[in-house]
Formats: sequence, structure tokens, C-alpha cells
Amino acid sequence: MSRIGKLSIKIPPKVEVHIEDQSVSISGPYGKLSRTISPLMLLKIENQEISVAPKDNSRQARELHGLSRTLINNMVMGVSTKFERRLEIKGVGYRSQVKGKDLILNLGYSHPVVILIPSGIEVSIEANVNILIQGIDKEEVGQLAATIRSKRPPEPYKGKGILYKGEVIKRKVGKSGK
Repeated sequence: MSRIGKLSIKIPPKVEVHIEDQSVSISGPYGKLSRTISPLMLLKIENQEISVAPKDNSRQARELHGLSRTLINNMVMGVSTKFERRLEIKGVGYRSQVKGKDLILNLGYSHPVVILIPSGIEVSIEANVNILIQGIDKEEVGQLAATIRSKRPPEPYKGKGILYKGEVIKRKVGKSGK
């Protein structure tokens, strides 16, 4: 049995949870999320806690047990406290700005890179090189951060590119001159 799946999810104050069949909808101070969970899972609300259990002992039910619990926990955390990802841009002349629903990145290419910011996600820029991505859906926040990072991944020789905050790039030694 899944160790993560066994844990119950505590429902914080100001968060409402509604379960109908396999559909879970969670609303809180920052918004509302809903998701359909596999029919192999049993969902119960008792004493301000959500418990997830497999209906049977099949292999697929055991596989989805921990996943289902984690997805619901991420929804509860997202509507009560937003998820955030921080990115740093390193490189001479590299910078970013937000115009309306577009994130414009100048990354040393001959043209600026424009990324559309999805609805429900907030992007803010600090000092032209620090990007803060916030939202209630952990998947969307992480996917947007990965998309931005993919436009200029960090390279190992000079360390230039877009990095996650706190990420350490293992540096390589370049060619040695004679």
C-alpha cells in the first residue's frame, strides 16, 4: 500500500471541498479547482480531512493511490496558498518584461521571444532578470516555468541562460590555449 496515499489531507479553514462521484472540486481564497479522480479510488471527508483509499487491491489501483492523494493535496494547497516558481536570467544583455498577457524575453537571439501567459497565472519581473510565476495550479506553474527555461537553457561553459532560483550549474573547463 502507498505510504503517501495512506496520509489524510487536512482541509485548512476557508477552503471548501465538494465530492460528487469521482469529481472533486475545491474552492478557497485564491480560486477554484476541479479534477476527476480515477474510479478505482474511494474518497471520503471526515473531521475536516480527506482520505483516499483504493477500491480493490489491483495493480492499477495501487499505482494510482499515491498519485490521487497527491493531486488532491496539491489542489488544496493551491487554493489556500499559491504555488510559485522563481527563474533567474544570467547573461549580458538578457532581460525580460511583461506587456499585457505576453512575457517578452530578450535572450541574445536576433528577435525577442514572446510567450503567452495562460489565464490564472501571474508573472512578475524584478530587476529585469528575476521572473516570479504564481498560480493555484501546480502543473500550470511548473509547465510555464519549464517552457520559459527551454527558450535558453543554462550552458555549462559560461553559465549563461535561464535557471531556476538556487539551481547550480556544473561548470566545464573550456579549451586550453597553447
